[in-house]
Amino acid sequence: MNSAAHDLLRSVFGFRSFLPNQEEIVQAILDRQDVFVVMPTGGGKSLCYQLPARIMKGTCVVVSPLISLMKDQVDAAVANGLQASFLNSSLSASMKRNVESRLVDGELDLVYVSPERLAMPEFVAALKRVALSFFAIDEAHCISEWGHDFRPDYLNLSAIVKEFPGVPVAAFTATATHRVQEDIVAKLGLRSPHMVRASFNRPNLFYKVIPKENPGVQILRFAKARAGEPGIVYRTTRKSVEQTAEMLVRHGIGALPYHAGLDDATRARNQDAFNRDEVAVIVATIAFGMGIDKSNVRYVLHGDLPKNIESYYQETGRSGRDGEPAHCLLLFGAGDIPKIRFFIDEIQDDSERAHQIRCLSRMIGYASTCACRRKQLLNYFGEDFERSAAKAAQGKCCDVCEGEIESVDATVDAQIVMSAMVRTGERFGIGHIVSVVAGEATDRVCRFGHDRIKTFGAGRDRDHRHWRRIIDNLLAQGLVLQTTGDYPILKLQPESREVLFGGRRVHILKARPLTGKRARKAAAAAAGPYNEELFDRLRALRKALAAKQGVPPYVVFTDRTLHEMARYFPTAEPALLQITGVGEKRAAQYGQPFMAAIREFRETHPQTEPPSSMVN
Repeated sequence: MNSAAHDLLRSVFGFRSFLPNQEEIVQAILDRQDVFVVMPTGGGKSLCYQLPARIMKGTCVVVSPLISLMKDQVDAAVANGLQASFLNSSLSASMKRNVESRLVDGELDLVYVSPERLAMPEFVAALKRVALSFFAIDEAHCISEWGHDFRPDYLNLSAIVKEFPGVPVAAFTATATHRVQEDIVAKLGLRSPHMVRASFNRPNLFYKVIPKENPGVQILRFAKARAGEPGIVYRTTRKSVEQTAEMLVRHGIGALPYHAGLDDATRARNQDAFNRDEVAVIVATIAFGMGIDKSNVRYVLHGDLPKNIESYYQETGRSGRDGEPAHCLLLFGAGDIPKIRFFIDEIQDDSERAHQIRCLSRMIGYASTCACRRKQLLNYFGEDFERSAAKAAQGKCCDVCEGEIESVDATVDAQIVMSAMVRTGERFGIGHIVSVVAGEATDRVCRFGHDRIKTFGAGRDRDHRHWRRIIDNLLAQGLVLQTTGDYPILKLQPESREVLFGGRRVHILKARPLTGKRARKAAAAAAGPYNEELFDRLRALRKALAAKQGVPPYVVFTDRTLHEMARYFPTAEPALLQITGVGEKRAAQYGQPFMAAIREFRETHPQTEPPSSMVN
């Protein structure tokens, strides 16, 4: 490895060593090879192209999918001491000319552009007059129609190799199955690329699934247990996004909505407020995606079932990018399944429709199977979890491993539900069947005479939530079908007879009540000891400095960096430079106020010692 790379890793980026896979990726780019990298969010992809861009002659062209993300990416690069800028429609004519002038004069290490700009013949012609080091394509999965987030404008990138045959191309994505990986390499025309498929394991993320009963209450309880921590709540519809955001605000939690129905200015304003820690929570549809580069998201909550595991993995991956513990909660209700199936059934292409059904089945299996969540995610991407080196080091990483979920025999309850369906002619929905088995003599139950059937009240010793949970599990296991349309009804399946008459057993998942305390305690332990009062002071200082600079707080320092400061109490520059994420540029720009804050804390708390001693 180029010795300059190791020197810059420490002095510019503030890291003592490379993360797994980073060194070989950097070396391949320095050797001017094409590179294809699948590396999970938080694995340090940006360093893999920013470091060689600093070393190599010429400018690296970074293809970034969203204009809203570019400024934050450039701010972060500049904070590390790189010469970086972007070209997009948000720039005025004079600002655009200034960037183009710096580009032509060879003053930029990095220039960020959108895929649409690379489709402009005049821009391609201008680039041919510039000394280029390499192209870096972020979110490369967008070029594949088999990926979860296909973007037609990404197909323009297939021309890069033809137009710039002497310039290497490095493509990066956080999520791709082997099939998608092959498709990306083929569409980009990469030339014998150096391939890196990093582990999909995110050891700092804790995965949990609970039955979806009253999503508003469950979301509020979860967010309140993490008051002040940045989080993302995903909902399926624009209406549910608006209602959830309004509900959180009514209960004193700063939250804003984000969906495609908002105008561009409102979306940008809401995203900016979240990035700058002005609100703790963003409630969003999947429209809130790649445009988030915020490193200190402490949780992602899915209030509705995602349509596939790739989307779920990508969305949960937006938490804990700084390597600190984060929590991923999914509210699972089988009522979400027919809503997703409705849209899948509208797909005209038979093979694509079958593919989407298979993806949905895997997602349902993830949520309804009593098996390690992490193992299921890694296995989906073709990673052998049993042989993964990460397994030994990860500890307990999900609700199943923690013993919060157990599989219980529910055969008798399943038979009660199925019997009620048979005796009511399989012509009614979930609510009606629940009323029948619970012995609730509603007007509708009595009108149809269902208060006189044998199964009426057979389950009156259990509440409605229990019976809805039983039906949800039967739906998830395919033992019962719910039709689509305005009035969905429950239908038995061929497998239902095996439960009713063939001795087939039915097991369901049973979860402990959600309190949040246990997971927060585990997260605090995983983060290592640090002084929470000092951390809060440093976080407030970071927010104030970031506001003055006009950048998101994580551009100043990440949560991980502040945690280390609150763990070691550095009060002089040599000690500060030992903190992860503090390079020479950041130390010079921000070091003094943070060291002053630490000195002041020590003076006012003379009995308080650093939780850990720094090791040189």
